[in-house]
Amino acid sequence: MSIAKTKTCIGLVLAALSMAATGCTSYQPAPRAFHEATIQPYRMDSGDRLRVTVFEQPGLTGTFTVDQAGYVAFPLVGQVPARGHTLPELESAIAQKLRGGYLRDPDVTIEVDRYRSVFIMGEVGQAGQYAYVPGMTVQNAIAVAGGFSPRAQQGSVDITRKVNGKIITGRVPISDPVIAGDTIYVRERLF
Repeated sequence: MSIAKTKTCIGLVLAALSMAATGCTSYQPAPRAFHEATIQPYRMDSGDRLRVTVFEQPGLTGTFTVDQAGYVAFPLVGQVPARGHTLPELESAIAQKLRGGYLRDPDVTIEVDRYRSVFIMGEVGQAGQYAYVPGMTVQNAIAVAGGFSPRAQQGSVDITRKVNGKIITGRVPISDPVIAGDTIYVRERLF
């Protein structure tokens, strides 16, 4: 084999190794906004079930679900946008719509009755959709999904999360908090 062919082969091997190493690091650590989302006020999205109470109005008090379009269908006033809003913002929006010809001074309170699910995939005992519990960490979520499989990379996971309307994926340690709607992916270890 000539020196030129040898250099070409070595170059191709180095390029392949470089691409393989780059593939292993395609996910960067989670950006700052990713972590800040865990300490922000809760923002509603599709799948959240809300318990709405209108003081002294039992006909308007009940449980309502945020639909796929991000709205809550509320009696008398119709569709109220909920996606991306905090509980106080939605309370204010419903109260304002009720003031528009239905009640003089409505007192509206909202609590989350059931949070939207988290999704756990990859190297766990039973991948799937699970109920979110406030205060849940990645480690808690993995335990709910049957724990790590024998091939799991146990130090960190990839989480896909909606932050400020954008879908972001970041790598986090298993001690990090989870928020409702997260998708957790447990990678397979290399060795």
